[in-house]
Amino acid sequence: MKPRVLDILKRLIAFDTVSSESNMALIEYVRDLLATKGIESLIVKDESGRKANLFASTGPKEQPGILLSGHTDVVPVAGQAWTLPPFEATLKDGRIYGRGTCDMKGFIALAIDAMLDAADVPLTRPLQLALSHDEEIGCVGVRRLLDVLDLAPLRPFLCVIGEPTQMQFAVGHKGKSSYRTYCRGQEAHSSLAPRAVNAIHLASDFISLLRESQKRIEQQGMRDEGYDIPYSTVHIGRIDGGKALNIVPNLCTLEFEFRNLPADNPDQLLSELRERAEALVREAKQVSSVAAIDIEVMNEYPGLDTHPSVEAVRLLHSFAAPDTQHIKVSFGTEGGLFANRLNVPVVVCGPGSIEQAHKPDEFIDETQMVAGERFLQTLLGSLKQ
Repeated sequence: MKPRVLDILKRLIAFDTVSSESNMALIEYVRDLLATKGIESLIVKDESGRKANLFASTGPKEQPGILLSGHTDVVPVAGQAWTLPPFEATLKDGRIYGRGTCDMKGFIALAIDAMLDAADVPLTRPLQLALSHDEEIGCVGVRRLLDVLDLAPLRPFLCVIGEPTQMQFAVGHKGKSSYRTYCRGQEAHSSLAPRAVNAIHLASDFISLLRESQKRIEQQGMRDEGYDIPYSTVHIGRIDGGKALNIVPNLCTLEFEFRNLPADNPDQLLSELRERAEALVREAKQVSSVAAIDIEVMNEYPGLDTHPSVEAVRLLHSFAAPDTQHIKVSFGTEGGLFANRLNVPVVVCGPGSIEQAHKPDEFIDETQMVAGERFLQTLLGSLKQ
């Protein structure tokens, strides 16, 4: 691994870019570093001005580029049993420890290094860099950057999302839609419970619908054996209701999600669920007219389904390691948003393993960094005139 790559990674890890914090210091560091090679950066801030995306390009402006993309935010460290300082890169036994080392500042360090090298040579097409914020809370920040890139006269030829795949080519991942549901009932003294609508009971019936939907999807729905879980999934993650044991609760709130195969439409799944929920409400209204089940969308991002035969993917294979495989991953990325919004082929490929992401003492193997460096340097070589 080049000393410059390690130096950049150390600096990136030192920035506390947990999603609740600003990432501006990191963005400004990258902007200034690229500027030393004459590379200009477009900074796209969020409404608060505390967070920003970055886009940079080097090479001929009249050609579509190869875009290297990564998110700068990391998940929290609070409550985790770290034995090493999370915001300081620690080299130990062939590993680099620190929050974000594999998810995904390791790739970002490699991408920045490749950009710096690219500025020194004539290219046949541009090498580009996109950095986003707030990916970890639902791929939120990149959407404003995509609004800007959508207006550009040229779209990228290919986008590489550097999430950790151990340098394999992930050409597919599931989409995700998350929802908050308000189950409304009628308060009453618990001794008169049958005369009121218990919101927790209504929520329980709604959860039964969700579990029935999961069973139906598993048995009758679309399947893709490329995934660990080869069908779309339904998951309930939070529930809250009731104020006291002797009060019939008038509100119960729960949160659930769909993780859908690209071939499944989450809007259709939601529409079917709403219809079945209405049947529950009609029955509950026989007891009280205030009964209701209201579902609101919290966040959603699309899945990714890139065909391995497209020209851009074949190009990547021409300089990838011989054992590189096409895979599909269960975790979500910004790739579906890039593909849908910009109509660009997307491959998810980066150093490290998702098994290490989000854990205490997160690490990336130095061998993975070397493999990532070799990949990007070979990519750069293919772009040279």
